[in-house]
Amino acid sequence: MLVVKGSELPVEEILNLYTLIDLSSNMFYGEIPISIGILGFLRHLNLSHNRLTGHIPSSLGNLTLLEALDMSCNQLTGEIPWQLSKLGFLEVLNLSYNHLLGAIPRSWQLDTIGNDSYLGNTALCGFPLTLECGAKNPHVHSKDEEEEEDFFNGFSWQSVTIGYCCAFPFGVCVGYFGLRYGKLNWLLRKLT
Repeated sequence: MLVVKGSELPVEEILNLYTLIDLSSNMFYGEIPISIGILGFLRHLNLSHNRLTGHIPSSLGNLTLLEALDMSCNQLTGEIPWQLSKLGFLEVLNLSYNHLLGAIPRSWQLDTIGNDSYLGNTALCGFPLTLECGAKNPHVHSKDEEEEEDFFNGFSWQSVTIGYCCAFPFGVCVGYFGLRYGKLNWLLRKLT
């Protein structure tokens, strides 16, 4: 246990008082220590733009008050630990431009994070990315394929709107002439 000079408080308890730690762009190297998980009051952690290696520690899941986590532009490897799915207050996550792989963990909070948070990690798969996990031959969907799938999966609001705009005036005209002349014989004669 480290003790700060002139104080009875251990360093761990002093660090536990911090809510924001920004160590970005400092050329730090090596692995992120597992002990980072003891910083219980931490709300913002920025370790981006360093030379950090190794895995993302699963102990980050203990930081239940964490709102922002940025570990982008490092050399982190391995999978994203499922323990990050326990971070219920996480609003900002940036793990881009590392060497991460595997499935992105799912949770109601992590599902709100956009795919920009995972850019540059070509071996990641799963929501919100278009690369599906578990396929023997993972396939990245092209924009053309997605548009074609959308077309065949049912009508979009655009096609319904176009159909309505074309059919509505026709229906109004038919209704008007039917009421005006009392019969629709003139229409039947035109159609036959």
